[in-house]
Amino acid sequence: MRIYPTMELQNGRCVTLDKGRLDDAMIWHVNPADTARSWSAAGAMWMHLTDFDAIEGRDTNAELVEEIIRTSEMSVQLAGGMRTREQVEYWIDKGAGRIVIGTLAAWDPNLVKELAKLYPDQIVLAVDVWQGQVMTEGWRSQSAFTPEAFIQAFEGTPFAAILVTDIDSDIEDVDAQLGLISGLAHLSRTPVIASGVVRTSDDISRLAYVHNISGALVGRALFRKTIDLADALNVAEQAHEPVAEFQ
Repeated sequence: MRIYPTMELQNGRCVTLDKGRLDDAMIWHVNPADTARSWSAAGAMWMHLTDFDAIEGRDTNAELVEEIIRTSEMSVQLAGGMRTREQVEYWIDKGAGRIVIGTLAAWDPNLVKELAKLYPDQIVLAVDVWQGQVMTEGWRSQSAFTPEAFIQAFEGTPFAAILVTDIDSDIEDVDAQLGLISGLAHLSRTPVIASGVVRTSDDISRLAYVHNISGALVGRALFRKTIDLADALNVAEQAHEPVAEFQ
């Protein structure tokens, strides 16, 4: 299972949201590019980067995002405001390893299916779930889709992964409940990346044994220092190592 250290940007700063509200972010006083490089030095092969300003249609962080892609020495999975073909292709051209698409998938599923075929292994479907429904537009709009129906609508689409965020667990900051994510992982034929459910290394250990979970986003816990990245990577790597038979 792969660990994706996760960074969220707003106005050039690393932040995390309080209960998902863009207007009430907690600021972390770190240098974003330096932090990304430190994650690579700790052994991460990928990171996840969400641009909150892009969700609101602003390009405030564009130069910083480019710098992180260019200098972090690992692959970047980029999310936030991917509402057109042009935006998706722009960031692929800029070197993003993967592009995460959520709202556009609800608005224009045929375009997203086409993009997934054009860019195999580079498009990730975001499924953000709150109270049993898929949310769009940065968690601000509730769609008519259940997550099960949303995933099934893209059956056979060659996504690199499906990123499932359990918004209820994420914003309430409670002990992770893996029922939602494990259920969707069993439903999907595409590997699932879990988001919103990792607080401690024990959560990583539990996720590692869920069928079809290929990775987990770890963000707030890294900044709060309830998880050490090197330890998290080690836990994920060792979870499926063969155990010698008892003699």
